Amino acid sequence: MDERRPWEGAAAVLPGLLRAVLGAVGADKLDGLEELRLRRGFPMTAVLPEGEIEVGGPPVGEEELRRVVENATQSSAHTALDRVSQGSVTLRGGHRVGLCGTVVKKDGRIVTLRELSSVSIRVARAAEGLSRPLLPELTQEGRLLSTLILAPPGAGKTTLLRDLVRALSDGDGGPPQRVAAVDERGEIAALWRGEPQLYVGRHTDVLDGCSKAEGLSILIRGMNPQVAAVDEITRSEDAEAVAEAAGCGTALLATAHGAGPEDLERRPAYRELLAAGVFRRLVVLERRGRTRTMRTEVLS
Repeated sequence: MDERRPWEGAAAVLPGLLRAVLGAVGADKLDGLEELRLRRGFPMTAVLPEGEIEVGGPPVGEEELRRVVENATQSSAHTALDRVSQGSVTLRGGHRVGLCGTVVKKDGRIVTLRELSSVSIRVARAAEGLSRPLLPELTQEGRLLSTLILAPPGAGKTTLLRDLVRALSDGDGGPPQRVAAVDERGEIAALWRGEPQLYVGRHTDVLDGCSKAEGLSILIRGMNPQVAAVDEITRSEDAEAVAEAAGCGTALLATAHGAGPEDLERRPAYRELLAAGVFRRLVVLERRGRTRTMRTEVLS
């Protein structure tokens, strides 16, 4: 595991000058850093709980964006971009580098990016114990009731999901459970060379680099989980796989974008899952600055 402060691990991919500019902000403030944004032609910005601020320094150019990619992948930018079809790279420590630029397609599939226009460096940090107050409302006789976590972007859905996975796997408040996570975008456990960079428990199996539909099928057949966890169901085939897993007796943990329960009714995939009674509990997250509120609703 990376023993540096979370922001230091994420900022390690910056070119030296930008690291120096960032350091001038002050370690105390940077302990709350959520993202760094490098947009071509503008100075670097930092996303903090109170909002996005301009850090200063010279405008970001092609060279700085290229260096970030090279540092993140430990290879040339040209070689690295040929491998980045999902638009992001996972770093040691679980941090993620998101990339924007000109998409190059072959046979209808994205195969690379060129002419980078911006980079987002998202700081990963654990929040062990975050889920503890919720566990009594989400479990029955020591077993998880299938739960959907709902929140707008940036409110901490994945952070809460990760801590629920850890808590169930380690047996917080009950017997340990076998948990299998489909980490399609590397945000839950953030595997780096096969090792989770974010702690997800002693009884957790992680599959990344594949779709939720494919991953759930593999895990249900091969790992016999008591709980299956996925982040942000977006496609109909993912929703079908979640429903199928529930039909096999596996409890589900999932997240969804939305400001409130009414948003779920507007989206066919979630509307069908709720109508089928797949989820028994709904956790609604809200965040204002550094303050996060969580409430649980009974669905069925």
